[in-house]
Order: sequence, then C-alpha cells, then structure tokens
Amino acid sequence: MRRILSGTPDGASATNKAIGRPAGAPGWFGPDSAAWQVHGSVSTFLGGIRALLLQSLHPLALAGVDGHSDYRDDPFGRLHRTGAFIAATTFGPVAMAEKTVRAIGRVHQQVSGIAPDGRPYSATDPTLLAWVHVALTDSMLEAYLRFGTNGPLDADDYVADMAVVGAAMGVLDPPRSQAELDEAFATFLPDLTGSAQVNDVRRVVLAPPLSAPARLGFGVLARAAEDSLQPWARTMLDSPRRSPRAEAANARAASALLTTLQVALVESPARATARDRLGVSAEHMDALRAERVARSAR
Repeated sequence: MRRILSGTPDGASATNKAIGRPAGAPGWFGPDSAAWQVHGSVSTFLGGIRALLLQSLHPLALAGVDGHSDYRDDPFGRLHRTGAFIAATTFGPVAMAEKTVRAIGRVHQQVSGIAPDGRPYSATDPTLLAWVHVALTDSMLEAYLRFGTNGPLDADDYVADMAVVGAAMGVLDPPRSQAELDEAFATFLPDLTGSAQVNDVRRVVLAPPLSAPARLGFGVLARAAEDSLQPWARTMLDSPRRSPRAEAANARAASALLTTLQVALVESPARATARDRLGVSAEHMDALRAERVARSAR
C-alpha cells in the first residue's frame, strides 16, 4: 500500500530527500501548524483519492486532465504528483515550495484547449485553479476529520494554511475558514456535473489495475473516500447508494487499514525529514501543536 499510494516502498521519495536541505531553513509552515498536522497524517492517502473524484466534476478541469494526462495508463501518477506537491509546499523550505509552485505554473501554461461542450479551457484560469484548490482543501480536511491520527484539529486554521498555498498558485482570494470553504462550494455548484467522462474517471480511480491483495486494500480506502463525499457529489458521480450500516463498515475497515499504515510508517517521512531539518523533536512538535489547538479553542 505504501508503494501504491506514495510511489516508493518506504513512503519516501526524491521530494522527501530535498525537504531536508538546507539545515535550519524555514518553510511556509512550522511544526505547530495545522498544515503539518493534517499532511503528516495517513488520512492524506484517503484525501487524495477523494480529491481526484471531486475535481473531476468540473467539466473544464476534467477536460484539461483528459486531454493532457495519461491517467488511464498511469492511474496513480496524479495521486503521486499531488502527494509530492503537498509534501514540498507543506514541509519543504521556502525556496523548495516556491520552486515547486513555479514548476507547476510552467506546466499549467501548456494545458489549454477546447472542452467537449465547445468551451475553451486553460489550467491558468483563476477559476479552475480555485476549484482544484477548494476540492483538495475540502478533501484533505474531511479525510482528517474522519480518519486523522494526529489529535484534534482546528479546521479554520487548516483552511487558512491552505490559503497560503492557494494564493501562491494563483487562486484569487482563497477561502480562509471552514465557513468560507463551504461558501466557495456554493459558487461552484452550478458549474459541476456528471458525465460519461466523469464515470470513466471514477472507474479508473476506484478500480485501478492491481494485484488481488493490493486491490483489496486500495478498495477499502477508495470506498471510504467515496462515502465521505457530499451527497450532491455522489449523485453526480453516479455512486452506488450504500446503507448506513455498509458505510459504517467501510469506515471501520478504512480506519483499521490506515492505523496499520501508521504503524508501518511510524511517522510521515516528509514530516520527519522536515523536523530533522529544523532540529525539532517529535515530542516538542506535539507540544507546540497542542498549544496551538488550545489557543484556537479559547
């Protein structure tokens, strides 16, 4: 499961190695941040799957993916790229985060065309950038609130942290609280729809070509990710209606699998590398995070 979800057998990667340099360099966020808390949790594995499903509901965003990526042949490629982006901007030093954003911006400049409905699209369109940002933020937040492993979270703090990343990516006035995030969805709802292309994405994302044991484990996370979507999103995705008992069983299975992954990983490789770069112990980081959550509660 580590290989499937991160692209490497131990959950580490070239991105993870770069996060550790240079020693002492600060990042956009620190060890006490909500971004570190959420993105250092194994719940991001489930959040990434959810984000891909949700993002596909915007026809112009989907046209860009369909016309400029090989997700059918490499269904995990986008998942791995999303993970690398999150790791670099959350845990990397400022120079790495900025370099990552510039690199993605250059890729976006090459993604444009005409959607099946005749409308032009461009990955540099601030509206599409905002949709991708909102869907990713909501998915990571919802996955953590359901399956997070790093203690209580102030949702507003997390959305505000993600606004820093969104603004750097070109999102105009990204939401900075959970209430603003919910309002952002209301503005996008008229533009979202299901389609044959959406069904194709759902099929590829939820049933990728895997060996039987891997398919079993991935399926557990995929079903829980789908169950966590808003009812309107599930309708657009043509998702099967499961009973409350079945959804509860899916959630328990996903929680057990994520707990197993947490034990296997011990700690997010990216977060551990970032801690080492900053010279912060796990215990000190936990204390800083608890202090921040307590301040937010007051």
